[in-house]
Amino acid sequence: MDSLCRGVFAGNSRELSIRSCFPSLFQAEQTHRSILLGLLLGAGRGPQLDSALIRQARAERWSQWSLRGGLETLPQALHAHLTSRGVSVLQGQPVCGLSLQAEGRWKVSLEDSSLEADHIISAIPASVLSKLLPAEATPLARALSTITAVSVAVVNLQYRGARLPVQGFGHLVPSSEDPVILGIVYDSVAFPEQDGSLPGLRLTVMLGGSWLQTLEARGCVLSQELLQQEAEKAAATQLGLNEPPSHCLVHLHKNSIPQYTLGHWQKLESAAQFLAAQKLPLTLAGASYEGVAVNDCIESGRQAAARVLGTEPNS
Repeated sequence: MDSLCRGVFAGNSRELSIRSCFPSLFQAEQTHRSILLGLLLGAGRGPQLDSALIRQARAERWSQWSLRGGLETLPQALHAHLTSRGVSVLQGQPVCGLSLQAEGRWKVSLEDSSLEADHIISAIPASVLSKLLPAEATPLARALSTITAVSVAVVNLQYRGARLPVQGFGHLVPSSEDPVILGIVYDSVAFPEQDGSLPGLRLTVMLGGSWLQTLEARGCVLSQELLQQEAEKAAATQLGLNEPPSHCLVHLHKNSIPQYTLGHWQKLESAAQFLAAQKLPLTLAGASYEGVAVNDCIESGRQAAARVLGTEPNS
């Protein structure tokens, strides 16, 4: 569980809530007083969605998915689709504050302008939203401010002519073995189609956990050189890749993965009760609430839109 919590949430298994992080496990235990028995009997499974793509994924038993040009092509396609239908997308204009007008509409303050909205769907981190809410929403802001997040460094490495000693999706690392490395994904095994024209082995090394939190707390400079050095050392130690990589990309994602700590479900319940009681035209979506994975965020956005439109989320 330590490795799983680090791989999914980059977090500490002693602090995270199994009810919020792994609801199927929680439901299985609650239903049958045993996680294993509950899973075997099918407890904890939510309502099954249906579409042609979902049926294909089940029939072909997909374990993961990607896109030919990388996952960034998904938001790019969404942007192109929306703008072609006359939707205005403002980029590079951070929101500075939110205020409620007399008629119940929102005023969204930007750096050098403002706009009005009948309803807001917020997909930004909960702690960021908490600082933008007006005084009337102080109880909501207080609950959202306690949903913290941790930083993760992602290092992409490519090795010419190298081979892995094992095959698979990748591996996770328990904190007792290596506090620096969360895990390594074998990209060339999962998606060889994305290797490009030059043959090579691609890996993604994820760094974070308490090691990164300690360095951030000390105010240390997290240089690309340091992160690359740690990633290469892990590839050499754990996979025997001792030659230097031919290519390397380093990205540090600050406060990128929300932490569903003990009592997280109570924070969400408190937020939902406040929104309903005050009838605020605000819907919460994104990784801060009910799932940090890409699939979870997509589903969160779909359900948020369905609620605003008054349609069934599962229709």
